[in-house]
Amino acid sequence: MTTAIDLSPISGPSSWRGDELATATDWIYHLSDAERAELETVGRRFVTDNPDLRTVTAADYPLPACAGLNAECAHQLDAGRGFVLVRGLRTEEYGDALAGAIFYLMGLHLGVPMKQNELGDVLDHVIATSNKTLDDPTALPSRVRDRLPFHSDSSDVVALMCLRAAQAGGSSSLVSGTTIYNEVLRRRPDLAHLLFEPWHWDWYKQDHDAPAKTYTSPICSYVDGIFSTYAGSSMITSAQDYPEVPRLTEDQIEVLRLYDEITQEPGLALDMDFQPGDVQWLLNYAALHSRTGYVDFPEPERRRHLLRLWLKRDVGRPLVSGFGKNVVQARGEEREETVKDGGRFRIAEAVVPNFEWGN
Repeated sequence: MTTAIDLSPISGPSSWRGDELATATDWIYHLSDAERAELETVGRRFVTDNPDLRTVTAADYPLPACAGLNAECAHQLDAGRGFVLVRGLRTEEYGDALAGAIFYLMGLHLGVPMKQNELGDVLDHVIATSNKTLDDPTALPSRVRDRLPFHSDSSDVVALMCLRAAQAGGSSSLVSGTTIYNEVLRRRPDLAHLLFEPWHWDWYKQDHDAPAKTYTSPICSYVDGIFSTYAGSSMITSAQDYPEVPRLTEDQIEVLRLYDEITQEPGLALDMDFQPGDVQWLLNYAALHSRTGYVDFPEPERRRHLLRLWLKRDVGRPLVSGFGKNVVQARGEEREETVKDGGRFRIAEAVVPNFEWGN
C-alpha cells in the first residue's frame, strides 16, 4: 500500500460544489412503490419480532425488492459523491417505532451499526434536550439548537432519518472534503502538506465518557489513489485546553483558519431542508456535515427530531494508519470496557430519546 503524498488536485465524483448540485436532483433517490411497500412490510415484522438491535443482521430481514436502492446507496458512498438522500417514506403515518425499524433495516443492509455512546446505544437521536448552547462545555452538539461547524463523525457512514422537522431552520449542510482540499492546495500550496500530518483532537468534548481526553489523526489521507477527509477544527482547537497537548504552530493555525473559511464560502455547501421521512446516507471520508441553527415548535412532541445511525462499512477503503476517531474505538476490536446501564436495545424504546443522558 503506497502512502506517498502527491500534492496535486484531486478529481472525481467526490469533488463537487453545492451550488452545482442544488440545481440537480440526481442526488435524491425516490423510492418506488415496490421498495416502499417492502420496507413497510418488513419493518412491521421487525417491530413485531422485537429483535435485539445489537445482534440482528441483514440476513435476518432480506429486502429483495430494495436491491436497486441498496446498490445505488452503496455506489454513491463508496465511489460516487459520498452521499445520497432517500425520499418517499411516509413516517408521519407510521409512528416512531415503525419509522425507526425501517431506518434500522436500511442501515443493516449498508453496514454494521456502531454504538454511539457509553450506554451502548446503536440508535441515537439528534434532538434538543435542553436550552444549552455550544458555548457550554457540557453541551453535546447533537442535543442543542445551535448552528454546528462542519465536521466528521466517528464512523465510516453516518445516517440521519427525519421524524419531525424544525419550526424554522435546521437544514442539513454538506460540503465536499475533496473540494476543500483542492482549494487549500490552490491558495496555499506551502501549507497543504500539514493536512496529512497528525493533529490532536478533543475526545472528551465529543464523548464525556471517552477513555482519554484526546486522540490523534491527520485531516487528510491519500492512499493508493483514494482521498479521504476527517475534519472538525473546533475539536482541534478545544484540545488546546489541555496543557499536555503540544501548542499549534502558526502554520497550523493558518491552515485551519483557511480550511474553515473555505467551508463557509458561498456556493460550496449543499443545504438540504429535511422533510419527514427523508433519510440521508453520508460517507464521513468524503464529505463534512453541519446543520443550520433552528427554532423548535413550542410543543415538546413537535420538536425537531432526527434518528441517527453510525455504521461500520468495511469495503477495504485504504487509509493511513491512525486515521479518524473510529480507528481508536471502533475499527478492529471494540474496547473492552463496561457499558453503563441505561442502553436501549429494542426498537420501541430505542426510538424514544433519553432526556437524561448527555445533559
